[in-house]
Amino acid sequence: MVLPSELTIEVLMSFTDLGLTSELTRAVSEKGYASATPIQSKAIPVVLAGRDVLAGAQTGTGKTAAFILPILQNLGRTGGRLPRALVLTPTRELAAQVAESARSYGKYLELRTSVVFGGVSINPQIDSLRSGCDLLVATPGRLLDLADQRAVDLRSVECFVLDEADRMLDMGFIHAIRRVLKLLPQQRQNLMFSATYSDEIRELAGRLLREPATIEVAVRNAAAERVDQQVYRVPKEHKRHLLAHLIDSGNWQQVLVFTRTKHGANRLTQQLQSSGIRAAAIHGNKSQGARTRALSDFKANRITALVATEVAARGLDIKELPYVVNYELPNVPEDYVHRIGRTARAGGSGCAVSLVSPDEAPLLRDIERLLKRPVSVTALPSFPVPAPPAHLPQADRPGQQSGQEGGHSHGRHSHGQHSRGETPRGSDPRRGGNSGGGRSDRPSAGGRPSGGNRRRVRSAGQRRGGTPFSTMR
Repeated sequence: MVLPSELTIEVLMSFTDLGLTSELTRAVSEKGYASATPIQSKAIPVVLAGRDVLAGAQTGTGKTAAFILPILQNLGRTGGRLPRALVLTPTRELAAQVAESARSYGKYLELRTSVVFGGVSINPQIDSLRSGCDLLVATPGRLLDLADQRAVDLRSVECFVLDEADRMLDMGFIHAIRRVLKLLPQQRQNLMFSATYSDEIRELAGRLLREPATIEVAVRNAAAERVDQQVYRVPKEHKRHLLAHLIDSGNWQQVLVFTRTKHGANRLTQQLQSSGIRAAAIHGNKSQGARTRALSDFKANRITALVATEVAARGLDIKELPYVVNYELPNVPEDYVHRIGRTARAGGSGCAVSLVSPDEAPLLRDIERLLKRPVSVTALPSFPVPAPPAHLPQADRPGQQSGQEGGHSHGRHSHGQHSRGETPRGSDPRRGGNSGGGRSDRPSAGGRPSGGNRRRVRSAGQRRGGTPFSTMR
């Protein structure tokens, strides 16, 4: 537990005080960072000293720089052809982000960084490795593919980093991690960085790390303090209309929306587009080119809503992201912390909105138990719900599944179910909605409606009949 006085001192520490070279501090300064974050203040000196590290920090606290900066300094100058440092990440986006950070921080050093992940041609990656590499950033599946083809040799690795270790376990990568470890030399420095600090992580650390320095700068599994968390209790069939209303009425310019499944992400994206909202989906079934374009458009504000599955969104580093929406609550409460950690990064502030249908009430209770406090329920605003086309069968019309607007919604899938193909191989089936895993590195890898009748959904206090959502727990 970090005391407030300790936190204040660490935030004010300069990178020069941490023992970094002038080349690195110059690059850091040019990126606009004047002082180190708590995780950086604690981890950088320990990594520089060559010790193994088990570090837990909330998403958005600067943990990538906490291991990249000292690794670059310890590597020194360009060595031989084989990589001397390896960073293993669970997703393509996170791998690309870490590699970009390494190149940016190491711009004044003569070091070569390569990144390899699935979803793109393997041949350019092979050529890059043959040209020589000091720091290699990789996802497990593609790294093992390269090893099987004898295109990568890891026997010279001096430092091994397991980034987002909790997500690695969630995605079923434990067997791949064990295979990678067999390719590494016995004598090496090992670093584990994770957004959450679970008992499973500690167990893995006990097998991997040697007398590690344990660093934890936030309360275990705590949500970001600067995130304004809100809950709207709303029938499942009205969620998309409420989301469109919030984006429109609030003039939201940038919002990251989480769904459980790839199919759900595609469907919601189409629904938002039909409401005149610029939206794009990002998930494991999308090509890497499509994922890169969607993320680039989102960062450049060319689209308003980026709809993502849990795994695809891990590693997305979007500066000053104001809004995160849980369109569907995650089945694993720790994933809620990951999701809302996409906003309020690096000391900023943000808003996390959760749209909770009646069948998701148990999931909300699990999240509140993890947070050790209730999440504030916001009164449901009045919002337009377009009348269904006349040709639709009665059962398919919005608002008809639950019988009454205030009643419980009984969709086809309960909170513990998910679309086929969403559960990665080797993962816990209880962690539904996490896509990804496996050798392929899959995160497994218009105008507004016009005319017609529209009806408005009453707030919880205005409902007639059924159970008011504000009283449900």
